[in-house]
Amino acid sequence: MKFKTVWIINHYALTPEQGGLCRHYYFAKELIKRGYNVRIFTASTIHNTAINMIGECEKITYKDIEYDGVPYTYINVPNYQNNGIKRINNMLSFAFKIKKIWKAYKHEKPDVIYTSSPDIFTAWKAGMFGRRRKLPVVTEIRDLWPLSVVEYKGLSEMNPIVKILYSLEKSIYKKTNALIFTMPGGLQYIADKKWTKRVSPDKVFNINNGIDIALQEKQKQENVLDDEDLSEDKFKVIYAGSIRTVNSVDLIVKAAELLKCKEDIKFIIYGDGDKRAELEKYCLDNGLTNIKFKGRIDKKYIPYVCSMANVNIISVKQTKISNYGVSWNKLFDYMNAGKPILSTVKVNFDLIEKYQCGISLSNQTPQSIADAIMRLYEMPIDDYNLMCKNAKNAAKDFDYEILTDKLEEVIDYAIEHYKR
Repeated sequence: MKFKTVWIINHYALTPEQGGLCRHYYFAKELIKRGYNVRIFTASTIHNTAINMIGECEKITYKDIEYDGVPYTYINVPNYQNNGIKRINNMLSFAFKIKKIWKAYKHEKPDVIYTSSPDIFTAWKAGMFGRRRKLPVVTEIRDLWPLSVVEYKGLSEMNPIVKILYSLEKSIYKKTNALIFTMPGGLQYIADKKWTKRVSPDKVFNINNGIDIALQEKQKQENVLDDEDLSEDKFKVIYAGSIRTVNSVDLIVKAAELLKCKEDIKFIIYGDGDKRAELEKYCLDNGLTNIKFKGRIDKKYIPYVCSMANVNIISVKQTKISNYGVSWNKLFDYMNAGKPILSTVKVNFDLIEKYQCGISLSNQTPQSIADAIMRLYEMPIDDYNLMCKNAKNAAKDFDYEILTDKLEEVIDYAIEHYKR
């Protein structure tokens, strides 16, 4: 058997030490264990931080760093903050510099290009890069872009720029050799766009985000967070994630306000974002002592923190994106914590309902959230424990060892169906 060489091209491919967007580290780690040669190409800027792995030295195009046996090549791109024009420049810079890596690394002779990005510029240029070098391309969609821009930024579907981006998206889907959606409803999305005549359903696959269960169990034992709010004998509702407009954490705060007379229920918020200060001020102004904001914590503490909850809560703005299912990273962290999950958003292809490991709300209001929390709080212990067991069992289907089996099938499909 000839071991395959896979190049992973992802603008936001982090290591576990850098944050939560490390899907491709786990895939690379597992593929290398199976005999593959893998290299990850990513941007030098670390998302949501001021870190640049190269710095702003214009003379250096790329830098190689190995993390835990996984080779990373960081491509030098300009820094940015927030979601303004500098971030667009950062995206385009990475996309257009992809072609420069060939001369330095062509001796590795890749068998397949596997590209993944929440924006479409990287997918577009990486696909072009692969085709020009007669290499099969696997394209992964982790965010329905530009639909997410339309939904979250309020742009019109008729906006000329949006139309161009949709046309580019369709071209990417058409030309790639295999197409992975992290959300379960990718085929439905293509059907709704009326693209099935140009995008063969046979090449469309679903591989959710996931977790490394063995690593999480080790982290839970070794990284205990000393926090009296966690150890307190109360019914703990825990949220761990960003605190931005899209996360609608204000709904959780308002639900806590509705339940402030329930002294046995405590809300604990881990994470940071531009809405945190505003929500903390609201709690202070309204005398809400049943909710605590803890700030951002290292991801290694997440398994322990989530295991200490009585319910872990997911909150995100309801949009059309949820019509196609979701694959939130925190969903799988929550599953492995073995506690019921409360989602404030109703989605199609709902994994929480499928595995019967929590509650998903169709009515996104503070009152509905408060009512669902009370339902879990008052639930008979046998029913509650069954939800806990279902969550833990559900996590097993999303271990990266299982997900890599699926990825191998996609890689083989792309290579076998590539027409040279």
